This record gives sequence, structure tokens and C-alpha cells, in this order.
Amino acid sequence: MEALPLRLSPGEDLRAALEAAVADCGCGAAFVLGGIGSLGRTRLRLAGAAQPLALDGDVEILTLSGSVSPGGSHLHMSVADAAGRVLGGHVAPGCIVRTTAEVLLALLPHWRFTREADPATGYAELVVRRAPD
Repeated sequence: MEALPLRLSPGEDLRAALEAAVADCGCGAAFVLGGIGSLGRTRLRLAGAAQPLALDGDVEILTLSGSVSPGGSHLHMSVADAAGRVLGGHVAPGCIVRTTAEVLLALLPHWRFTREADPATGYAELVVRRAPD
């Protein structure tokens, strides 16, 4: 395992930037060890919902975790608004960094993550494989 600290800049899409960082390292698997920062636009898919909830306005990232790979990620996040209300869910594309996002990734160079259809769940689920030597 190798640690990769990142600082994302204003205007970056959180999910896309994490996937790009992992791909740029030539790594096929990573986990988010932690993340904090702020967003100006947030898209969270809540439990059981078909479409993401759109939150337009400033929020603070309280927690960020999940798996990342160039071919797809599974990220969860909790955020708080200016009144301290907290909401959490699945990170959808379109979460745009407001001032900064500080994320620590654990790169797993000996592994590859893919997302493949799972008939038991009906979703594309994580498949873990050893990377070729």
C-alpha cells in the first residue's frame, strides 16, 4: 500500500478528480482513507433513491470514504450545511469543490478493482482481482 495525499482545487469534480488521480498513478485500485473540504454543488444519491439529490450551495465535507478505480468508484460522503444540518449518501458525479478538498488515498498497486453486474443485487458490484505481475 502506498499513500497518496491530494488537494483538489476549486471547480474540480470530486469523484472525477479522484478517479483521474488513481489512473494517473497507473494504479487500478485505491481506497479513500479520509477526506474533508467544501463543496459549492453536491450530488448525493440517498439510500434506495433512483436519482441523486441536488444540493446547490455551500457545504462542508465531514466524511468521505470508499473505493476508487479508473473504471468506477463507490464513494460515500456526509456533508453539513451552514445551519449544521448533516446529510449523507452515495457520491454522484457533479460534486464540485468550493475552496478545497483534502483527501488521503491508499493506492493498492497489486490489485485491480472492477465493477461487474451481480445478479444477486442487480447492481454493478466490486470485483477484486490481483494485478498481473
